[in-house]
Amino acid sequence: MASRLRNAGMARLLAFGLCAGSFALASGALAQDPSSLSYAAAQQRFVEQSDALDAADAGVRAAAARYQATRTIGRPEVEIEAQVLDFQKTLFLPLGPLANVGAAFGLDDPLQFRIRELVSRPIITATMPLYTGGQMDAARTGAASRLTIEEAARDDTTAKGLAQMARAYFGRQLAAEALSVRRALVNGIGQHVLDARALEREQQIARVQRLQAEAALEQAMREQEKAEGDVAAAEIGVMGLLRLDAPADLATPLAVPTAPLPPVGEFIATALDDHPTIRKLDASVTLAGAGVAAEAASLRPTVYALAQYNLDRENTLLTDPDFIFGVGIKYKLASGLGRRSQLAAARDTEAQASAGAREARSQIETGVMIAHNRAENARRRHALYARSIAAADEALRVARLAFRELQGTSRDVTDAELLAASARVEQALAAYEYVDALINLMEVSGQMERLPEYLALAGGQS
Repeated sequence: MASRLRNAGMARLLAFGLCAGSFALASGALAQDPSSLSYAAAQQRFVEQSDALDAADAGVRAAAARYQATRTIGRPEVEIEAQVLDFQKTLFLPLGPLANVGAAFGLDDPLQFRIRELVSRPIITATMPLYTGGQMDAARTGAASRLTIEEAARDDTTAKGLAQMARAYFGRQLAAEALSVRRALVNGIGQHVLDARALEREQQIARVQRLQAEAALEQAMREQEKAEGDVAAAEIGVMGLLRLDAPADLATPLAVPTAPLPPVGEFIATALDDHPTIRKLDASVTLAGAGVAAEAASLRPTVYALAQYNLDRENTLLTDPDFIFGVGIKYKLASGLGRRSQLAAARDTEAQASAGAREARSQIETGVMIAHNRAENARRRHALYARSIAAADEALRVARLAFRELQGTSRDVTDAELLAASARVEQALAAYEYVDALINLMEVSGQMERLPEYLALAGGQS
């Protein structure tokens, strides 16, 4: 796991993730005690525990090894070959003008010699490309582009995983906030039921008002039970993503800063400069260009140097030389595949990749603007709910007082209780919508690892 954190993308992730002032000390303790997790600690734990990131890292390592292999392209290739052969050779030697003399001695014309031996052929062969028409450069460029694509894919996987984890983390916080409001509502209406029963015993209110209060309490208790189920489900999601054995105490609350986010232009510039999708598509354009170069090279000749040495000159074939040194040239005159059509297809693939990269830039820029707008809208709405809560609390205080003084009804109190609870739930939803939009903004601008930094601006522990 530690090796992954030394990668460039992971190093940047930790650099931003540990930026909050006190987190450097807290993260060490939290790593030992996962039962209490700030968001920054949860982010670090996710990076360390995710199997998806392990798989992405393996892809990067494989691409890096392939790129490393291309760095030796162009060096001589040396092969050793050993053969054991049952060899037979028949030679015919015409006697020519000596045919009559040979006939006098009983020799046939031509003379026939037959050699049969068991021979070995240990040969070393070395070849080195001198000119390949651009194939070697295309191979190096292609391997480098594939490495960049794998690195960008890993960063994209990291960003998507962190976004999923962040939504699960703060989804659980939203569920916990809603549960807290529901419990407070049950307590408030429960106290109102006690008051209604006391007034009914004193025959100061009708039985129907007490029944209305009890019905409202039953409804509030059902809502509380549902909220408890929502929290349990959200905790299961967090436990699965963080590989926890038990629910954790999530320390970072839903919080919204009062100050606006930096201008949208800053996020757009960052996105266009370093978003994993853009890096991946730009590398795909380069890879497609390498494909064009490779197809163009297939239309050109190749030149190579050749050397061969026979290690056993005594026990060898009659036709085998002792050594060979030379230069060769090879040119393919015809191929089963239309090479010029292949070149045209490669150029169209490059054009397709370029168009895809331009479209991605446009979509990412639009996505950044939408996410920034959503976050700012949720931030302003969250601030407005503070006034709504204050007004609802005052209305609840007046309704309770009026009921005790027999100037109001039980329904007035329960309606006021529900209104106050609803305002708090709506404010929590606005906080979650802000965090959700912030997560989207960080993801679409290519800086998901900076989410703890922006959360710290809200005044909550990151």
